[in-house]
Amino acid sequence: MYRIALWHPRKFQTFLGLYGACSTMAESLCIGAMTIDGGFADHVACMTSSHFCGAEKQFRLPLEYGGQRPPTAQWTVTGAGCAILGAQGEGPYITGATVGRIVDMGISDASNMGAAMAPAAYDTINNHLADNNISPDFYDLIITGDLAMIGRKIVRDMFFKDGVDLSSHFNDCGNIIFFNEEQDTHAGGSGCGCSAVVFCSYLLEKMKLGEINRLLFIGTGALQSPGALTQGESIPGIAHAISVQRSLT
Repeated sequence: MYRIALWHPRKFQTFLGLYGACSTMAESLCIGAMTIDGGFADHVACMTSSHFCGAEKQFRLPLEYGGQRPPTAQWTVTGAGCAILGAQGEGPYITGATVGRIVDMGISDASNMGAAMAPAAYDTINNHLADNNISPDFYDLIITGDLAMIGRKIVRDMFFKDGVDLSSHFNDCGNIIFFNEEQDTHAGGSGCGCSAVVFCSYLLEKMKLGEINRLLFIGTGALQSPGALTQGESIPGIAHAISVQRSLT
């Protein structure tokens, strides 16, 4: 279930269903912030969730089959997150957004979503930095979700070829949600709830504590369908970026 809930004192409560695969949390934050900035709402609740077995049954081998998971496979997170946006408050603040575009590099392996989504993340981050005329060092942390270990390495390598080193302040929600060696989640976490849980609890808490002042949050989604996968079609990827700052000064 992926929803935005809008509240306005002079209007009815409204629900908007969104679907951007694992990029839904960033997509909802983007639309919610624009809705408030346009004066159409005073408060917006951006929420999403995912459940283990949901994606596994739809897009990969049935769990009952008992097939071995490849090293590139990710583990769908059972979790939900909700962020309340307001027209006024003490922050943190959403200061900008870059809506991504679909990028399809021909990856057709449903067990390698990190590789399918990585080019879209690279494209959106590049566009965000260019549009705002800033360098990656402007942010204390640039975090994607959910590329996990495979996709994160691909994005880092793509930037390295451009002469940009993201190693010191670039990570991924799917890469930090689990204790990988103890839980054996292979490439890491995925699912709409993965980036939602990490953003709403872990990252926002670090911003409140002053450990992160400027954050670039990029939700990445694999826009796949069961029918397309059974026919061997490629998996398009998309990524949306949200700029969040602890203060406006």
